[in-house]
Amino acid sequence: MNVNNVLETIKMIEEEKLDIRTITMGISLLDCCDSDGEKSRIKIYDKVTKCAENLVKVGKQIENEFGIPIVNKRVSVTPISMIAGCSSDTDYVKYAETLDKAAATLGIDFIGGFSALVHKGYTKGDRILIQSIPEALSRTKLVCSSVNVGSTRCGINMDAVREMGIIVKKTAELTKDSSGLGCAKLVVFANAVEDNPFMAGAFHGVGEADTIINVGVSGPGVVKRALEKVKGESFDVVAETIKKTAFKITRMGQLVAKEASSRLNVPFGIVDLSLAPTPAIGDSVAHILEELGLESCGTHGTTAALALLNDAVKKGGVMACSHVGGLSGAFIPVSEDAGMIDAVNNGSLNIEKLEAMTCVCSVGLDMIAIPGDTSASTISAIIADEAAIGMINNKTTAVRVIPAPGTKIGDVVEFGGLLGHAPVMAVSKFSSEAFVARGGRIPAPIHSFKN
Repeated sequence: MNVNNVLETIKMIEEEKLDIRTITMGISLLDCCDSDGEKSRIKIYDKVTKCAENLVKVGKQIENEFGIPIVNKRVSVTPISMIAGCSSDTDYVKYAETLDKAAATLGIDFIGGFSALVHKGYTKGDRILIQSIPEALSRTKLVCSSVNVGSTRCGINMDAVREMGIIVKKTAELTKDSSGLGCAKLVVFANAVEDNPFMAGAFHGVGEADTIINVGVSGPGVVKRALEKVKGESFDVVAETIKKTAFKITRMGQLVAKEASSRLNVPFGIVDLSLAPTPAIGDSVAHILEELGLESCGTHGTTAALALLNDAVKKGGVMACSHVGGLSGAFIPVSEDAGMIDAVNNGSLNIEKLEAMTCVCSVGLDMIAIPGDTSASTISAIIADEAAIGMINNKTTAVRVIPAPGTKIGDVVEFGGLLGHAPVMAVSKFSSEAFVARGGRIPAPIHSFKN
């Protein structure tokens, strides 16, 4: 790196809110299976705390030596439904509590992997884990949960979709004292990936190494500042500008990933190219879209602008890093993006427009507060719509909605920290009950058959 590159990076960090959003260590728990649940949990705690014992320390060392903020240090583990399913336990809340205890011991921000993969059907472990989610999330602070209900290859498990609507409602009710905060730690996926470093959907896939280091970058503020310099230029210039900026952001991400990998003696996995916003002013994906000429995010043209942004970020990122993966796109969480919040409040952005935007970005309907009296079947139908977008377009989609108990349209729900605050958004007043009640499986699309 030459002097100009160093000075440019310093400026991006100090003035444009560039950071590494997360270093996430993935840990396989396959060797922690045991028919005795108590023995299994002891193995889980011991392995997680041993493998990640230096994760926070190394993250802070890299921050201090390179001057690069690393916002979160996290751990993801093998889906617990697979591990606990080997035991005779009929409730998996204790597994979540074990993960929470391990996370607290390590001093990390979150641990992901209280998860189940049911896109084609249930195992015994899957059924028990899903039923355990509400209580598990109400009794833990740092545990995140996810369930994959569909894929391009398999179609959509509508039995699981129906059940997850109920689970989301139960989770909200059990965490009503914190406005349904448990739902902020629960994601329902289609086409979930095995190397996602971002929460709440991270888990360590069975195809991964025993341990791995994955890094998620950020940088909406850097992209917006770069676009301010090409105001009025054509979209060709815009795309090129975003690509060059994404290249710089990803280079920094790869540097951090390789340093962490070397110091922890853990293989480097991937860099996730996602633009991840925060509630802070100047760190918004919505403001990038408005910089392209939209009066307010959500107006006509928003989906096209987001498609350009997402594609250009990927093109720039893949040139900068030999191993990219995870979700790799532009996140559009409502509560975590100041511009998205403003767009909802001024009436330019609604849940239907957000759904359209998820067709071209990562990852889905994210951190959206909806009225507390929203029915479980409506939540299930929202999940089904997003899963269909993922299935047909061969991309990852997800739903993380919070039916905040006691709230109505227009109220504001406070979550704090990176989770921000969310205006309660309207959902359709018409019922999807009979649709959701059908159950069964929506078949995979014809283009999924490629063998």
